[in-house]
Amino acid sequence: MNKLIISSLVSVGVLFSSVSSKVIAQIPHDQMQGSRTEQPSQFRQIDQPLWLKSTVILGGVGLIGLELWWFLLSKSKSQTADTHQGVQEATITVDGGYEPNRVVVKAGQLVRLNFDRRDPSSCLEAVRLPEFRIAKDLPLNQVTPIEFTPTQPGEYEFVCGMNMFRGVIEVQGNDSLETQNEAQVLQSR
Repeated sequence: MNKLIISSLVSVGVLFSSVSSKVIAQIPHDQMQGSRTEQPSQFRQIDQPLWLKSTVILGGVGLIGLELWWFLLSKSKSQTADTHQGVQEATITVDGGYEPNRVVVKAGQLVRLNFDRRDPSSCLEAVRLPEFRIAKDLPLNQVTPIEFTPTQPGEYEFVCGMNMFRGVIEVQGNDSLETQNEAQVLQSR
């Protein structure tokens, strides 16, 4: 039944298209609407004031500079997790992204990341830590703890539910973290 209806519609469409093309073909060329004998030989130049051209150029250069700064030169905010009773803990504010977006922890110790979601956008409703096989919903205006124990040094990513916002958990061996802390103490003197 469906094939019969479809074939009938196709037949009617073909019939109308062939009849209408014959009717159009019988109209003399000079009687067609929109036909003009004179055509411009080149594009017409529109002069713009110099201040408008300058404003557009400066705006474009400014936006390019802003993009370069945002993607290449802006530094990520980093925080070393505080250790309390053998648990490394850091609070990450979820508001238009993750702050801090880099957390430094030691390998072999329990880590608790407290995600404080303040942004109502649907993208930030959840957080995923793929390497640790963790996916957790983040209720709005609540702190959600996520616990795991990293065993190997390296960088492990955490992302929002739509994979648009990212952060990094930098897991260091005990030796490299002590060296980094000593360097920070020397720099502060």
